[in-house]
Amino acid sequence: MEQYGKMSIIGHLSELRKRIIISFLAFVVGFIISYTFIDEIRSFVLKPAQGLELIYLSPPELFLAYLKIAFITGFILASPVIILQFWLFIKPALKKEEKKHLIFAMIMGLIFFLIGASFAYYVIIPMSINFFVRMSVDDITPMFSVVNYLKFVNSLLLSFGLVFQLPLLIILLSQLNLITPKTLRKYRKFVILAIFTVSAFITPPDIISQVMMAVPMMILYEFSLIASSVIYKRKKNKNK
Repeated sequence: MEQYGKMSIIGHLSELRKRIIISFLAFVVGFIISYTFIDEIRSFVLKPAQGLELIYLSPPELFLAYLKIAFITGFILASPVIILQFWLFIKPALKKEEKKHLIFAMIMGLIFFLIGASFAYYVIIPMSINFFVRMSVDDITPMFSVVNYLKFVNSLLLSFGLVFQLPLLIILLSQLNLITPKTLRKYRKFVILAIFTVSAFITPPDIISQVMMAVPMMILYEFSLIASSVIYKRKKNKNK
């Protein structure tokens, strides 16, 4: 494979164009597959809302909701190909140690994202919906539009998927000697404040969702602190 250092600007652009085209085609295929199985995917997405009456408020709303579901699912199906194309594009410019760190980050990032999204889907979303339904009264029937339900679900899935990247970020910073366990302990109070602030911004505008996100984030932070301590001790023993 031709090294990046020997490639011209035209060569870089040509390689980038190739990776973008492959990624786009992978997304198109993923979108088509997703829309083909839209009924099964819809059932899966709506499963946490069992017992609720979902409605759509305008003629094209349900169709647009289906397109949105197929778009997101298609991107998820294409993500392994997109990640691979990203890796193939930057690989020639990386050193051996950098390649190891990046491979670790990509694999663990995907795993942590899936764990976070699964936690939101199986735990947080049903709890949130159950809480809001219980707030209904005799003369007010809880009915949700499909679009608003999808916005609610997507925001929580994405938010928890990103939040669960926290341990990976701290592990990588510890591995690169950019942060120490002492620093993490020193600024714990400020981190907790930042966690609640971030939760207020990236979750739906209700205190329940914010608290349910903040608590796992604090647990993840403590887990990250332990992981950072283990890495720090190993590096210290290795340098003796």
